[in-house]
Amino acid sequence: MALKTTLFYSPNFNPKRRNSNQIKFIIFHYTGMKKESDAINRLTKIQSEVSCHYLIRNDGEIIKLVPEKYIAWHAGKSSWKNFRFLNKNSIGIEISNPGHTYNYKKFTKKQISSLLRLSKFLIKKYKVSRENILGHSDIAPERKKDPGEKFPWKYLSENKVGLWHSLKRKELIKHRLLKIDKKDKDHFFNNLFRIGYSKKIPKNLNKARYLKIVIRAFQRRFRQDLVNGNIDRECLLISRNLIKKKS
Repeated sequence: MALKTTLFYSPNFNPKRRNSNQIKFIIFHYTGMKKESDAINRLTKIQSEVSCHYLIRNDGEIIKLVPEKYIAWHAGKSSWKNFRFLNKNSIGIEISNPGHTYNYKKFTKKQISSLLRLSKFLIKKYKVSRENILGHSDIAPERKKDPGEKFPWKYLSENKVGLWHSLKRKELIKHRLLKIDKKDKDHFFNNLFRIGYSKKIPKNLNKARYLKIVIRAFQRRFRQDLVNGNIDRECLLISRNLIKKKS
């Protein structure tokens, strides 16, 4: 399958080539800048020391910034399952969006259409599993919120890109805000760690604060219309369903 891209190379990558079998993940980001032109400038400016493999513009145009065989600098300090510092094992895709700091908005239909084409191309090429299609906030929850709660994870999953639960919204709503006991809370966190979220607490955070952050990351991904950092029965049921889908 041919993939139409525009070349606009960034100097920000490791010069040593990697083997294709090292590529296990696809990581989605938003640019988080007011102007699209500023985001492109930052991703291609050597002083910024950040980049990605692909950028999807507002009009859906796909720009290739770093060849896939090289390690781009997009994930930073990150963790998922037994992997650390995921740059070396991932392909990074930035999607133009001002983000939470600058009037976060819905992604355009053209952007998501291009993202589906690009993702399916990469999934097939590198045999990336659905559970390894992730957001930046999944792998670095203490630092990042992108691609955020307006990112259409459910729609992408319906088109075989990424993981989503199989529970009906009507049934889930009945369990929203229902409290759970300590045993179920422990079960919820064990599910999150089995899914892939890191259990290692950053040095600058205490345990309670970090777990609150991980809950929010989970909700931004799987319970997007209520991101409050609190575990309820709805969250527990979603986590259980995801574990079943993985096994």
